[in-house]
Amino acid sequence: MAGALLAGLCMAAAAQQPAQTPASIYTCVDKAGRKLTSDRPISECIDREQRELGPSGTVRRVIGPTLTDHERAALDVQRRKAQEELHRLQEERRRERVLVARYPDQAAHDAERMAALALVDEVSDAAATRILALRQQRKALDQEMEFYRKDPAKAPMKLRRQLAENDEGVQEQQRFLAAQEQEKGRVNQRFNAELAQLRRLWAAQNVPLGTLPAADAAASALAPALR
Repeated sequence: MAGALLAGLCMAAAAQQPAQTPASIYTCVDKAGRKLTSDRPISECIDREQRELGPSGTVRRVIGPTLTDHERAALDVQRRKAQEELHRLQEERRRERVLVARYPDQAAHDAERMAALALVDEVSDAAATRILALRQQRKALDQEMEFYRKDPAKAPMKLRRQLAENDEGVQEQQRFLAAQEQEKGRVNQRFNAELAQLRRLWAAQNVPLGTLPAADAAASALAPALR
């Protein structure tokens, strides 16, 4: 009677114990081409892929190669560069959206080009007007200088200084006019570059659905490198 009671208690205790997790089996093919199996990760396959299998043979997970410190550092550098490139492409895409929103068509872009050039012309006109005024002033100074034509050294210091300042003023305005011509060239160059980009972006708006713009396609291609 006591033996039967003891056996029953043992069976009850066993029933209350949680079931043990089935053991894993690790398998891989080493560099010599041998298929290895073990109940723990296989050191001979540390440099290659190995699989963790359940008792039924199903794959629980695939374990990638274990990297050395040098390899891990190189991978971190690669991922960081990929992340930086992705951010650059995303920023480029953002600027493109802003550009298209600002210039929905070429007429809007042409209008802003003309406005920018008009500003440069306005500044140039002011310089040209200043040159005319200086030349008028020079006529009056030259007339005064006529009294000292035979001996210019006898001309008052003030008059000679005014003549020199007049010459310098004209030269300064002429340099300014030349700089404004260069500025017009830079304005046209910038708008020409924008127009070339906008034509590509306007054309992309008519691309069938499912076709990624270049920046989006490049960003998608970088995604695996960031994992």
